Amino acid sequence: MSSDNIETRQERRAKKLRRKRERIPKHGKNLAKVYFDAVLKRLRGK
Repeated sequence: MSSDNIETRQERRAKKLRRKRERIPKHGKNLAKVYFDAVLKRLRGK
């Protein structure tokens, strides 16, 4: 194995982790909106 091969693997891993980190907040926002809408729906029903 050459050092280039190891470096590209590290770069791929870094990119993958970066993408994963970017994705998490988006899911959090959508999930928060779902819960918020559910609470409002119950409050409006009463």
